[in-house]
Amino acid sequence: MRTPVPDYLEQVLTECHGDEGGERADYIPELAQAPLDRLAVALCTPDGTLYSAGDADVEFTIQSASKPFVYALALEERGWKDVYSHVGTEPSGEAFNEISLEPESGRPRNPMINIGAITTHSLVGSPELDADERFEHVRAGLSAFAGRELAVDEAVFASEMETADRNRSLAYMVRTTGALIGDPLDQVEGYTRQCSIAVTTADLAMMGATLANAGVNPISGKRVVSPLVVRQVLSVMTTCGMYDAAGDWISAVGIPAKSGVSGCILGVLPGQVGIGTFSPALDSVGNSVRGVQICQRLSDDMGLHLMGAVPSGQHTVRDIGPLTLDGREATRVQLQGVVRFSEAERVMRALTELPEGPDPVVLDLSRVAQVDQVGRRMLLEGVRRLHLDGHDIAIVDPEDALPDPDEGYRPTRLSLGEL
Repeated sequence: MRTPVPDYLEQVLTECHGDEGGERADYIPELAQAPLDRLAVALCTPDGTLYSAGDADVEFTIQSASKPFVYALALEERGWKDVYSHVGTEPSGEAFNEISLEPESGRPRNPMINIGAITTHSLVGSPELDADERFEHVRAGLSAFAGRELAVDEAVFASEMETADRNRSLAYMVRTTGALIGDPLDQVEGYTRQCSIAVTTADLAMMGATLANAGVNPISGKRVVSPLVVRQVLSVMTTCGMYDAAGDWISAVGIPAKSGVSGCILGVLPGQVGIGTFSPALDSVGNSVRGVQICQRLSDDMGLHLMGAVPSGQHTVRDIGPLTLDGREATRVQLQGVVRFSEAERVMRALTELPEGPDPVVLDLSRVAQVDQVGRRMLLEGVRRLHLDGHDIAIVDPEDALPDPDEGYRPTRLSLGEL
């Protein structure tokens, strides 16, 4: 059979194609010439499967959708505390090019507005790098997220530099607060080059999938940033990524996202999907009119709203029953599904009901898809306590969902064939 996902995406584009509202970003001459009929959507799963419809291979400049990735690079290299001392994390509630500084610290309110993004650009790479070296470091980082080499659209870059006076003034202003590192003009030029990197809608989906995959590019297998960095980036995208429409966006769409004035939208749902859309016509706050509609459809149809919590597994403990192991009577505890806190808590309750005595206990995880960090700690603590009660413990874990503890008691590992 043929998967229905591409047909569904085509249907979404067809139904969203008719809206002719919005205007191009005409304050940048090159963007003012973008064909209004361009329309694309792409989805990429954490295992690298890419689905797309429309003009998904047409290149455009990434613009402000670059901001989450450069913020991620700065966090990875300098750490949260250092970056936070230069750029805050609070929503501004203002347009992307406003003078938005915290009154007490003088730092930009967040890295998703221009004044914060220029400052963030200055934080990437070592202080010894010159402007060209710093930009190359940024370009290489964005390429790692995309899984292919990305390049600058020089025509758009030149066009943007002609109209960058406001960004220059923002850079000089933030330098007076001590938040900006280096020469303001160099940082504005580097930031403008960063925004002028050319990508496709498929690239955006892959870059989003790298974040959805906890910082590992699904195709190259390369870890670009750590899971903690991803968590911070997605948190700021959720509250600040869609500028002064961020509240409406997270309420209606519920997907951490970042828009760009070229008409693109990047969306990321952790553990599930990276999303890219492209349509040049923008609404009054600078977000793609049809891109917003497409993301709204995807969220509604596919249940992607971040706050639409999935109920925890009621049947994580599949079965508890007798087993003969090496001629001894044992108890087999079979688990299934995903094990997070709520599921692990149910497992702990089930383990407390095991009869006391020296009989072995076999924890069977052969049907478990994933164990998160909290689930891992809880399951290993349960194993440790059963061992202290006198039980010999064996684990069946063909997918390595439950790594051994860092120290202390290590249970026996068995294959399914040994049961």
